[in-house]
Amino acid sequence: MHTLLPFFLAMIAAIVLLNMWATKLKIAYPILLVVFGLLVSLVPGLPVVKVDPDLIFFIFLPPLLFEASWAISFKEMKRWWRIIGSFAFLVVFFTALSVAVAANYFIPGFTIALGFLLGGIVSPPDAVSTGAIMKFVKIPKTTSAILEGESLLNDASSLIIFRFALIAVGTGQFVWQEASLSFLWMVIGGAGLGLLLGWIFVQVHKRLPTDASSDIALTFIEPYLMYWIAEQLHSSGVLAVVAGGLYMSTRRLVFLNSASRIKGYSVWESVVFILNGIVFLLIGLELPEIVGGLRAEGIPLGTAIQYGLLVTFVLILARIISSYAAMLATMIFRPSVAPRASTRRRTLLMPLFLGWTGMRGVVSLAAALAIPVTLDNGIPFPNRNLILFITFVVILLTLLVQGLTLPYFINKVNAFRDFMNEEEEEKTRQKIKRELRQHIYHFLKTKHENELQGHAGIERMLIHWEEKNKANDEGWMNEKNKAIFVEMLESQRQYLSELNKDVSINEEVIRQHLYQIDLEEERLKMI
Repeated sequence: MHTLLPFFLAMIAAIVLLNMWATKLKIAYPILLVVFGLLVSLVPGLPVVKVDPDLIFFIFLPPLLFEASWAISFKEMKRWWRIIGSFAFLVVFFTALSVAVAANYFIPGFTIALGFLLGGIVSPPDAVSTGAIMKFVKIPKTTSAILEGESLLNDASSLIIFRFALIAVGTGQFVWQEASLSFLWMVIGGAGLGLLLGWIFVQVHKRLPTDASSDIALTFIEPYLMYWIAEQLHSSGVLAVVAGGLYMSTRRLVFLNSASRIKGYSVWESVVFILNGIVFLLIGLELPEIVGGLRAEGIPLGTAIQYGLLVTFVLILARIISSYAAMLATMIFRPSVAPRASTRRRTLLMPLFLGWTGMRGVVSLAAALAIPVTLDNGIPFPNRNLILFITFVVILLTLLVQGLTLPYFINKVNAFRDFMNEEEEEKTRQKIKRELRQHIYHFLKTKHENELQGHAGIERMLIHWEEKNKANDEGWMNEKNKAIFVEMLESQRQYLSELNKDVSINEEVIRQHLYQIDLEEERLKMI
């Protein structure tokens, strides 16, 4: 323990430094983390990092999925549910099928079941890598919402494929009737359990006298409980966390106060950043042990690299084909919502860029490491080290090749120029500010008309809100005025919540205003 602790502390320090370096270089930080982990693994004398396969999912997935479900716009998911659902389920299945067929045909000893196992592992694109790259390029909010929604749900679909393939490899048989019923229970049961548990947790927060610290602590327990309970009932723990997280996210204004929301955002952002960083470092650190396993099985390293290149090519091709198929289907069946560019060239390039966003990462590594070392009968799991190595090659190549070239292609070709409307978004933001100001005046004049007459304190309160001056005079902000101010802020939240029902308004703009209101309330408490 005394040997490993400095090593893990050094890992966290490296994650922070590499993230700063990646920001300066304007590249996605997972790329540097994977390369750094690979280089560190070659240093002799360092402790070997091993993670129990039975714990890898339980340690990393629940908090990562829970945080992602809070960050995404549920309104945008509902708006684009057709294309998100097709990418999250149909495209993942098509990708897994393509990998299974290619692996069965080209890789000796790979059955269809092993191929589907590999396909389930490498089929889901990584949300963290895509999000890190999107910081350095400008894409439409619609495209961003689709990518975020897809990344949230494709983890569940790929892990369902992974679970069924694991059973098929272990038992040597696959019963379609049982698998269909089990699939329905995993999807419906997982989502239902997540919603039920999410509702229970909301009631717990509302009824218990919690403060910001206890609220944040509970939110760390809740995703693990959702995942564990769903898995114990043989349902999908991933879908339970996603569904429960989405429900709780939409109710955040109901059961969390301003302090819990502000502090919780910062805490969760830091924790998830460290968790993601550790996983990407593990990708590089695990490689020497995987290569050693290949040599023990008599598989040449060059041959294994060729298999990795093959699977990577199949993955990229399958996603690009799926993107064009989705665009064609949209134009035929839903032409009213199909994006239209000024030129045919840009229209044809859009699916290519969507297909090129399929970087792999955290979930793929977690699934690969979760493969048991032996089957139930004690026999070594077939081709486990080769599957791990192929997964590593896929992650490394998609991060380096697609991750480094995607920003260049988008900026060079400017394919999204016709779909970007920054001026319109800024107009919307300014319009909301003006409407909020009008709403505040109307609220105060209709509900507190008597207090307004000749009351210098409330008049200064109006000036304070409009000009954003710091309220540091305790003489005018007494307890009565504070109560009115808090009531005014809550009225703004309700107004913004109603305004958010308009599908034409970007929810990110609404959330920015809500965050500013929370900051106003917290600053008021300190006066």
